[in-house]
Order: sequence, then structure tokens, then C-alpha cells
Amino acid sequence: MTENIHSKMSIDDTQASSCLSDNVCFALYTAGNALVRAYRPLLNECGLTYPQYLVMQALWLNDAVSLTQLSQMTRLDLGTLTPIVKRLEAKGLLNRAIDTKDERKKIIRTTPEGLALKQEALALKQVLLDKVTLSEPEIESLREMCMTLTQDLNRKS
Repeated sequence: MTENIHSKMSIDDTQASSCLSDNVCFALYTAGNALVRAYRPLLNECGLTYPQYLVMQALWLNDAVSLTQLSQMTRLDLGTLTPIVKRLEAKGLLNRAIDTKDERKKIIRTTPEGLALKQEALALKQVLLDKVTLSEPEIESLREMCMTLTQDLNRKS
């Protein structure tokens, strides 16, 4: 699989006249950017940035977690995640409390205000689905392929 992806990502002499968009990496990059741009105005209505939305989604799925667990769920490193969590706490959407089992850890929980935002924010998915021509099975297939690609590329050799 990796060799196939690599061959699609590189331009050799036979592909010299092909377009940049023929590269898988370019297609994924531009699709990701387009998705975040499409979400931005919708998330602004909820008062969230895209990374904040990811954190809240993770907590809506699995509340009361450590920062490390949240980092693993969102795939955001701790240096990126900490300021996001602090901003969400300042907005009153979550709180951090000392873990009763281990005082060195903090547990992150959604607040009632954070839970109240869930239905409004999750409804954004349908707004975006209405903008695309892909069917739900095609979107699910795309999601699965992206997750497989991520796993393959993150695998330690």
C-alpha cells in the first residue's frame, strides 16, 4: 500500500505533464482545507474554532478524560491541546478538576453549557452533507480509506 501511495505522490518523468491535483497528497490537503473552510462559518455560530469543535466532539463521545486521553482521541499533541482546553474552559464549556485517584492528573469534563451545545454543533454535519454530491456510503468509504491511510503512515517501521 505504501509503495502505491508513494508512486501517486511523486512526479516522475512520465508524469511531468500531469496536474498537481493528480497527487493523492494534494487531493487530501485541499479537501481537508475545503472542509475546514466550510465548517468555519457554521462553527462561528456556535462560538467554536474547528480544533475546539474536535475537542468538544471527543468529550461528547467520552466525557471525563485526562488530557493525555483527550490528546489520543483528537490526535492533537499536548502543546496544541492545552491552550484549546483552557479557552474552552474560559468559555464555560468544560472544566478541569484534579483526579481523585491521582492528584497529578486533571480530568476534563463537559459542563452543562458544553452539553447543551452538542445538538446544535452536531447538526452542522447535515448542513455540510447537503453541500456535497457524495452519498453517505461514499462518505463512509472515504472516511475508512482516510483512517487506513493514517494508520499505515503512522505505523512504526
